[in-house]
Amino acid sequence: MRDRIAPMLGLICVTALTPLVSSGITVAAARSAALPPAAASLDVGAAARFAALALKCLHQEYPNHISHTLNGDADVRPPRELTPAFYGCLDWHSDVHGHWLLVRLIRLFPDAPFVPEARAAVGRSLTPQNMAAELAYLRGTGRTSFERPYGLAWLLQLAAELRRLNDADARRWYTALQPLETEVAARLENYLPKLYYPIRIGEHDQTAFALGLLWDWALTSGDARMRSVLSDAAQRFYGHDRNCPLAYEPSGEDFLSPCLAEADFMRRVLDPAAFARWLDSFLPQIPRSHTAAADLAHWLPPGVVTDRSDPKLAHIDGLNLSRAWMLEGIAHGLPQHDPRIGALRVTATTHAAAALPAVTGEHYEGGHWLGTYAVYLTSQAGLPPQR
Repeated sequence: MRDRIAPMLGLICVTALTPLVSSGITVAAARSAALPPAAASLDVGAAARFAALALKCLHQEYPNHISHTLNGDADVRPPRELTPAFYGCLDWHSDVHGHWLLVRLIRLFPDAPFVPEARAAVGRSLTPQNMAAELAYLRGTGRTSFERPYGLAWLLQLAAELRRLNDADARRWYTALQPLETEVAARLENYLPKLYYPIRIGEHDQTAFALGLLWDWALTSGDARMRSVLSDAAQRFYGHDRNCPLAYEPSGEDFLSPCLAEADFMRRVLDPAAFARWLDSFLPQIPRSHTAAADLAHWLPPGVVTDRSDPKLAHIDGLNLSRAWMLEGIAHGLPQHDPRIGALRVTATTHAAAALPAVTGEHYEGGHWLGTYAVYLTSQAGLPPQR
């Protein structure tokens, strides 16, 4: 195993971490000594490995875990007939974001050797016929809450990535996908004002993570109504939150942090000064520049994975990856010289180092989805250009 995963370590900017921890110098000094600006970066070799994970499962129908409402005998059909575009990768949402992974890597590495196969795989899925069937399925009786909010938010992320790619293939794929994008956006814009309470868990139903994806889609698509809905939700759900109980995290099957995801969403909505004030009260435990670097690991250690062949216990690898990009996002949302930035980025690095070597595909339980999380982190998908 060590030989198989060692090349992955080249992705991770960890070289500054060990000497900082051993020396006990302050975070402020660390930042002046060229602390890495991001937890991890992506090269073409790593992109190829992550693309291979998606290509392996994108059209692999079984095993399959479907969330499917049966309205009668006619609904007893195999996944490839129920949702003919997104039936692989164990479940609908993983197949959707597997497509996102490939489209993003096609855009970032257009000349990479894996790109022709990736284009063929995406083109096989995103046809007008398949999209019409997906739309009909979504509108079926009893499916009001289908894949809400997690899978639907990823569907919009796929649409946003197709908009960014904007070549002849992408325009054709986006044209096929657009009716589904419109339906999904309308559903969420109708649903969120009626949601009275946020959903504060570490799995698919969590509100905060999905809202962050939706915000980024709304910026790309120019959907002013969605931005208004999300701004209202931010104020209603999170504007007055204080002292998030980070010490209670993680729960045993989390792949998202309730506290960090909320902060990562709020940094999108608030300007840096307002976000800094909000974060003062929401996560007061974030170390500041006077904290010794040796103590940084104690405020938020990476989650421990005990069995990567267990589909729920393997969630903790995803937690470490998503924590890493959320910590980076929180740091990005603060004013440039905020004293918490160093601690946030060092902690992001430790989480990336804990999880990225495990994204190997050895176990399908993680291999069908962790590649997306690795690409989201290493390609800095949730971050706008540096201020």
